[in-house]
Amino acid sequence: MSPARHVSLAVAVLGATLCATVPSFGADAGPAPRHDAGATHGALAGDADASSADASDAAPEADASAPGATGVTVEDAGAADGERIWASCMEHIPDGATRPKLEESFPDRGYSGYALPLHVVVHHGKGETVLPDGFHVQRDSDAARAIEAAGFAFPSPDGGSAPSLTRRADGQGAVTELTIPFVALPPTPGRHELTIPPVPIAIARASGDLMTLCTQPHVVTVDDPTANEPEAAPKGNPGPRRQREEWTVARDLTYGVAIGAAAAAVLTWLVLRWLRRPRPAPPPPPPRPPWEIALEELAALRHSTLLESGQIAEHVDRVSDTTRRYLGSLYGFDGIESTTDEAMAALGQVSPPFAHLETVRALLADCDLVKFARWLPTSDDCIAMLDRAERLVNDTMPHAAPQPVLQAPPPSPPAPPAAPAPSPPGDAS
Repeated sequence: MSPARHVSLAVAVLGATLCATVPSFGADAGPAPRHDAGATHGALAGDADASSADASDAAPEADASAPGATGVTVEDAGAADGERIWASCMEHIPDGATRPKLEESFPDRGYSGYALPLHVVVHHGKGETVLPDGFHVQRDSDAARAIEAAGFAFPSPDGGSAPSLTRRADGQGAVTELTIPFVALPPTPGRHELTIPPVPIAIARASGDLMTLCTQPHVVTVDDPTANEPEAAPKGNPGPRRQREEWTVARDLTYGVAIGAAAAAVLTWLVLRWLRRPRPAPPPPPPRPPWEIALEELAALRHSTLLESGQIAEHVDRVSDTTRRYLGSLYGFDGIESTTDEAMAALGQVSPPFAHLETVRALLADCDLVKFARWLPTSDDCIAMLDRAERLVNDTMPHAAPQPVLQAPPPSPPAPPAAPAPSPPGDAS
């Protein structure tokens, strides 16, 4: 057989005899006639001639004795019991080709109206392609009518149960997994036992030849989803439920208050943390001038009652301490811990020279006489010592330099009058 005639036969088989199932039922119809392979071949060849002009040459060669081709699968169950004859698929194997191995699985049980997947695994060569043009079924073909007569239908590809095909390499060959969904649609409710007829699988070889393989028929028990109720009746609608009003404004206000409270809490925490941050200590106040402290102490001593109570030594000792403390702070030595000679030596080294050196010497000497020689001065002498100490502080404290008085510049002398212009010669006047 030539390759062109092989291709014509394959096209005829795929287009017209994809899955032709002819079921015969009923006691009224009488015993069904028995068909042999030759008669069945004649029927399939006639169908092929109706769909393809090239199939006329393929009918004589699609004989049971032809090499590489098998006869039609026939299941004969006897006329008395309702004979079923399957004439759904014809395998075609080109000359020199090896039949690929098929592994099939189909559910044993299912529900009416639900998809049942036929899973087929084809072990073939690397140069062979299973379903090269994809899975296509003509609704008005004998195969579609046979599947519909068997109680099955193809689901819509857009319903989520479309056929799938995957291919993977396997050593020296390849493996193609094909899943074809069928929806069981029994004619009447209840439990039914349906048989999915053989399905042809087209395979294209690297040489351009086509071969057709047939799956086995599979029996499935189909139950009605509502078969657990003998006489299922429609149920009434459930009672009305209480309507719940959605308060969007209250919800938004609640969310806003919650978010605002959280933001206020965070802001309050940040403000308190900022207020409680460690701050640098403020700088100490500038020290008071020593003359201000000395005059304040001498004024307090003048208004004290030491002289009225007879505490003359205490009065003189405070005058001496104030004077020594003032001079030490002003000229940079410890006046309290220094003796009179040490204080005078320190004052003698002051630059510019200290102008009241003798006044200080005389005042400190009188105070030492009271403190060390037990001399007891009178009240007037004590007041005189206080006056001398105040005068010393006032004379030695720094004074602000007098601001110069800006005088207006002397007025400039008036300009001499301009000389009269000389009269022209020859003027009689």
